[in-house]
Amino acid sequence: MWGLVRLLLAWLGGWGCMGRLAAPARAWAGSRGHPGPALLRTRRSWVWNQFFVIEEYAGPEPVLIGKLHSDVDRGEGRTKYLLTGEGAGTVFVIDEATGNIHVTKSLDREEKAQYVLLAQAVDRASNRPLEPPSEFIIKVQDINDNPPIFPLGPYHATVPEMSNVGTSVIQVTAHDADDPSYGNSAKLVYSVLDGLPFFSVDPQTGVVRTAIPNMDRETQEEFLVVIQAKDMGGHMGGLSGSTTVTVTLSDVNDNPPKFPQSLYQFSVVETAGPGTLVGRLRAQDPDLGDNALMAYSILDGEGSEAFSISTDSQGRDGLLTVRKPLDFESRRSYSFRVEATNTLIDPAYLRRGPFKDVASVRVVVQDAPEPPAFTQAAYHLTVPENKAPGTLVGQISAADLDSPASPIRYSILPHSDPERCFSIQPEEGTIHTAAPLDREARVWHNLTVLATELGWSWGPERGWVPPLVAKWSAPAAPPQRSPVGSPVGIPQDSSAQASRVQVAIQTLDENDNAPQLAEPYDTFVCDSAAPGQLIQVIRALDRDEVGNSSHVSFQGPLGPDANFTVQDNRDGSASLLLPSRPAPPRHAPYLVPIELWDWGQPALSSTATVTISVCRCQPDGSVASCWPEAHLSAAGLSTGALLAIITCVGALLALVVLFVALRRQKQEALMVLEEEDVRENIITYDDEGGGEEDTEAFDITALQNPDGAAPPAPGPPARRDVLPRARVSRQPRPPGPADVAQLLALRLREADEDPGVPPYDSVQVYGYEGRGSSCGSLSSLGSGSEAGGAPGPAEPLDDWGPLFRTLAELYGAKEPPAP
Repeated sequence: MWGLVRLLLAWLGGWGCMGRLAAPARAWAGSRGHPGPALLRTRRSWVWNQFFVIEEYAGPEPVLIGKLHSDVDRGEGRTKYLLTGEGAGTVFVIDEATGNIHVTKSLDREEKAQYVLLAQAVDRASNRPLEPPSEFIIKVQDINDNPPIFPLGPYHATVPEMSNVGTSVIQVTAHDADDPSYGNSAKLVYSVLDGLPFFSVDPQTGVVRTAIPNMDRETQEEFLVVIQAKDMGGHMGGLSGSTTVTVTLSDVNDNPPKFPQSLYQFSVVETAGPGTLVGRLRAQDPDLGDNALMAYSILDGEGSEAFSISTDSQGRDGLLTVRKPLDFESRRSYSFRVEATNTLIDPAYLRRGPFKDVASVRVVVQDAPEPPAFTQAAYHLTVPENKAPGTLVGQISAADLDSPASPIRYSILPHSDPERCFSIQPEEGTIHTAAPLDREARVWHNLTVLATELGWSWGPERGWVPPLVAKWSAPAAPPQRSPVGSPVGIPQDSSAQASRVQVAIQTLDENDNAPQLAEPYDTFVCDSAAPGQLIQVIRALDRDEVGNSSHVSFQGPLGPDANFTVQDNRDGSASLLLPSRPAPPRHAPYLVPIELWDWGQPALSSTATVTISVCRCQPDGSVASCWPEAHLSAAGLSTGALLAIITCVGALLALVVLFVALRRQKQEALMVLEEEDVRENIITYDDEGGGEEDTEAFDITALQNPDGAAPPAPGPPARRDVLPRARVSRQPRPPGPADVAQLLALRLREADEDPGVPPYDSVQVYGYEGRGSSCGSLSSLGSGSEAGGAPGPAEPLDDWGPLFRTLAELYGAKEPPAP
């Protein structure tokens, strides 16, 4: 029996389980009632071990991978084996009677490397465990079924050009999914499939290195290297995988600049100003980026004076520009050399230098029409003041550089001489005064003179004339004329070729202004002042430049009767002193005459007056009382202050008068409105009725005999819509005719002859006058021609009653005649 067990264990996995099987058996026997020592661990009475299964095995039927057997199994069929755990029943199955374990499908170690299961022996009838369950492992044995792969591929790397052999470029790494602990399935070896002889790879580490020196980026910039990884240590039958490495050579400054041509020729017009671009130069450099940046310079001094060269913003081209103004007449070409140099030089590649190149440059100056050139950049002329018009000031000269014999015409720009103080001779350029000059009014006159080249011009009668030159040869045939008679093909005077120059004319001073006091002096002196006391220091002013450079002399009143003394300080000022004999007080101030003269050529003098008031002063020297002139002066009120006070008072009076006038105008306007209200009331009430045919509105006897009508009853007026007014006393009138028509005609003549009565009936006061009335119309518009002569006697309208009170107020009394 034990021999069979040994054979089974050897088949399952080795002799290592023998010792483990004996101890569990004894432990299990002791548990069945046999005497023996008690053990700390549970006895295992059945055989188990670690099983192996080869991956990717595909047989025709389930493959037996092992057998389980317990020592309690007597072969009677009462023991049943159970299998639980990972893959139990699906991947692995067990024969319940024999304990044989089979695998039902192909396994992949890379998917799952091992399975953990539980095995147990139970009674077939009662399913009672005969032994405790035991755990065991089934491992999937690896085979070489996975090729190497590069998870980070494809690769990109950069290495500087001209690198030495063995320079590390990049490291590639491949992975093999096979078991590295079993055989050589995961042992990899690297090799170069494509990229030789430029690059190599370390077989064990996968580091890619340069294999040859001096790889030039300008020759080939990019390389494609194919790297292979093979398992099984690179032996026959191993699996392999590959990846690509794109190697780019980075640039280094290993190439010097080179001009594509040895001579460059440019041309520039002579009128080109400083900074004008003449041309571009480019030295070729196959390097990139900063390694191709260049700086340009002019080697010869001849060219550096007239031209300058700089590098453009890209750092590749040289920009040749004008440095100073060119002149075709003085020099027509320039020849010099230009050098191009790399700005960044790598010392490691100096042996490949020098990193610069030189080329020759020739610049031709082209002639261009130029404006006249003045002999001076600016002119400074002088002329004495007060000279007669036509005085010569100076001469301006300009010449045509293109044609020195060409005539020039001169003129003064009007805006530079708005007062027309100067004139210029057009052909000769001489400047003369056009009006007397006054240095005290204006010292400097800044003129702008324009010089213009003359072309062909046309005379008023001779048709055409050549330019004005000193010596003129016979001209060619006259030019053709257009149908309208104007010349064809001959240019007129052109101002396109013109130049300007500033002419500063200084007016020289002459002694033509007598000295004067610097200001009006009005001072005072105390009546108690001691003799010799200083009253005032007066100063003089001389507007002449010559007079100001010398001193001004003062002289006061002379003689024993002089009330004040003037002392010359000989510095342009004088002291006014009180003499030994005090001035007698008086109401009027003293007027002290002072004579001033300068020392110019000729000497000029003038006389000024200083006002001095004598005042009473307090002990401290302040003024106690003085005459108005001195008091105002002591109080500090000048003439300007007095004028300001008077102006304010006058403005206040004007405001008061204006206010009163506005008030009066407003009252008059209210009175006119009241009269208009009266007329409106007449229109509204229409109290005059229908004339003679209307006998019911009022008593006709009052019209027929106004003198006999009863006087109105005393008391308030019957009309309340008319403002009450005082009755105007009227002169008694002689009784008039009793005929109403005559009475109305009389009143009508009075209204026509009264100039102060407006035509109130122009607003159609009467709404109805009746039909066929013998008295006619009462309107004054059409009655002026009917009634002539002096008016006759009139009846008093105040006696007509309350109905005619308004009419009596309008026509009853005349205004007195104007005086």
